[in-house]
Amino acid sequence: MSFSMTGYGQSSRHYGGSKIVFEVKSVNHRYCEIVLRMPREWNGFEDALRRKVQQYVRRGRVDVVINREHEENAGGQVLNRLAVKSYLAAAEALKKEFGVNGELDLKGLLTLPGVMENGEDSLTALPENGDSFQELLVNGLEESVKALVEMRVREGRFLAADIAERLSRLEELHGAMSGMAPAAVIEFRDKLRQRLEILQDGTLPFDEHKFGMEVAIFADRSNIDEELTRLRSHFEQCRILLDSGEPIGRKLDFLIQEMNRETNTIGSKCNHVGISSCVVEMKAELEKIREQAANME
Repeated sequence: MSFSMTGYGQSSRHYGGSKIVFEVKSVNHRYCEIVLRMPREWNGFEDALRRKVQQYVRRGRVDVVINREHEENAGGQVLNRLAVKSYLAAAEALKKEFGVNGELDLKGLLTLPGVMENGEDSLTALPENGDSFQELLVNGLEESVKALVEMRVREGRFLAADIAERLSRLEELHGAMSGMAPAAVIEFRDKLRQRLEILQDGTLPFDEHKFGMEVAIFADRSNIDEELTRLRSHFEQCRILLDSGEPIGRKLDFLIQEMNRETNTIGSKCNHVGISSCVVEMKAELEKIREQAANME
């Protein structure tokens, strides 16, 4: 199974009077880069959220945005229980340490700063049970990341199918070059003999031995059997990668470079019109595969 590096996912969770919205999108990147954007008061949960994304994504830039929204039916004012506990604990400490007399009554407690907050402002404060809130954030993010992965899988299928189709065309070109390679030497021999016969004015004898040596040198210099064999091996490796469930983007990029190198060598070694035409088309197909592979995880 092949994965694309582009995708999008969204989910939401309700917590008290708030709605927490998770948006995740990914684009191409050489490595795995995760960028988190959320209220700074929640930065303590960043490591857990980052680890959750890394369970599903191994390559690409992933932008995670966690927004807080105030629900209309949540009410204007909410009680900050964490602030109330802090004030009561501070009052008890003053009594024990300094012997201060007095009691905090309900009226006085409600007038203290931070005890009553606007519903929207309260979303930034950490809940009393931080563990359960972290679990809510992690689960909400996981749902959006799974949606992202589903899109990456769908996109990856299309990319893999396109690459496989182009590999088939490369294999056709490879077969054509394999068939034309022996004929290239014969064609060179016949053209060379024809040129020599045209230039020959009868004053110099035709040296068949030297002629044969020249043809043999050309045949050795233009031999492309090794390059064709390596190309066939690269094609097979590409198909194996496309069927694997591992990240293949970098490996595929390496194989494309190697196939380009072998193709260029064939073009420089073999002076044959038909093979040169196949080389040009093969390089065009390899460039299209390279562009598709750049989008794969």
